[in-house]
Amino acid sequence: MTELNPTLADNLLSAGCIQFGEFTLKSGLKSPIYIDLRRIITFPKLLEQIGAAYLPLLKELKFDRIAGLPYAAIPIATAISLAGNLPMIYPRKEVKTYGTKAEIEGEFHAGETVVVIDDLATTGGSKFEAIEKLTAVGLVVKDVVVLVDRQSGAKESLEQAGYSMHAVLTITQLLDYWEGNGNVSKDKIEETRKFLKESS
Repeated sequence: MTELNPTLADNLLSAGCIQFGEFTLKSGLKSPIYIDLRRIITFPKLLEQIGAAYLPLLKELKFDRIAGLPYAAIPIATAISLAGNLPMIYPRKEVKTYGTKAEIEGEFHAGETVVVIDDLATTGGSKFEAIEKLTAVGLVVKDVVVLVDRQSGAKESLEQAGYSMHAVLTITQLLDYWEGNGNVSKDKIEETRKFLKESS
C-alpha cells in the first residue's frame, strides 16, 4: 500500500468511479458504495494518472511482464505498460477457437515471472482463475497489484495460496481522506464503514 495520492482519490470520485447511494451488488447485497473502475477509460488523463500510480509498487517487485485481467484491467495494464515501458500480456476470458487458439495474448516464454494487474480486489476469486491460466502455460506468478483493495478478504485468501497482493489505494484510506476533506458526507462515510465491516 502506498501513501494516498489526493489528486487521484478526488479524480476517481469526480469521474464517478466510486459512487455513494444504494446499489445492489452481484451477490444481491445492498451496498451504500459502488466502485466502477471501468469508467476510467472515458477519462484519458485519469487513466494516465492511474498507470503512473502503479509504478512505485511495481518498482519493488521482480518480474518480466505484467498481465492485465480482462476486461476492466486491460486498459489499466496498457497505461502502466506505456508509463513504465513494461511488456504486457493478458489471459483471454474466452479461448479463441480459430487462428492461434491463444489463451494468453502477447509474447511470453515459459519460466518468466508475471505480475497480475487488476482494478479491484474484493474476495480474490477472479484472480485465481487468471493465475491458473497463466501458470498453465508455464508462467510464474508471485504478485498481484490492484488499484483499490475493498478489504473484503482478497489479500488474505491470496496470501494463503502463496501470493502477495499490493494495492495502490485501500477503501479505508479513501474513506478517511474524503471524510477529512468533506467531499463525501459523514453519514455516507459511516454507513459505508458499517457495511464494509458487516460484509467482510
